Amino acid sequence: QMNLNKYIDHTVLKADTPKAKVQQIIDEAIQYDFMSVCINPTWVSFAAEKLAATDVKVCTVIGFPLGANTSTVKAFEAAEAIKNGADEVDMVINVGDAVQNRFGAVQADIQAVRDAMPYGVLKVIIESAALDDDQIVGACLAAERAGADYVKTSTGFHPAGGASVHAVELMAKAVGGRLGVKASGGIRDAQTALAMIDAGATRLGLSSSAAILDGLS
Repeated sequence: QMNLNKYIDHTVLKADTPKAKVQQIIDEAIQYDFMSVCINPTWVSFAAEKLAATDVKVCTVIGFPLGANTSTVKAFEAAEAIKNGADEVDMVINVGDAVQNRFGAVQADIQAVRDAMPYGVLKVIIESAALDDDQIVGACLAAERAGADYVKTSTGFHPAGGASVHAVELMAKAVGGRLGVKASGGIRDAQTALAMIDAGATRLGLSSSAAILDGLS
């Protein structure tokens, strides 16, 4: 039995999330010793305070969920998140650039965020369901060139869908073990979670993490 708990970013990102739900996610993350909680930027200070005495990391999202903010805004948002106590930031690429094969622009956008972070882990959400195979690879290589630590499949909010085994395999092959690969979006049972890991995922973004872990035991 692998330490599946340490693959998991325990996630709540819906816009209408009340404080009680964020507290629940934090409590579950401590109970199960998840890798992180992944919450919207408005909750970073709160989560950092609650998790200070634990080894659970604080992860947040930048330019979320559309990725269509300017690079300046994404950079400021990431810098503020780190200042507020985030350990990791998951940024959304400019998906419009990616679907036009403008990977220099994609790279520059990611680079702006990387440069704005004095420390911390940078994960790059490529919104794989909106891209074709070549664009998935192109976005991953742009992320690597910009100094990202992980590539991530999905926001979980795109109408085209979330993570697929195929996308994770492509992404893992593109980054060749040099970057981590995070699968997120629509992973709702243990079988799917394990399939993503088999495909090359080194981190999972899950909202029903506790139920998935309980399903394995």
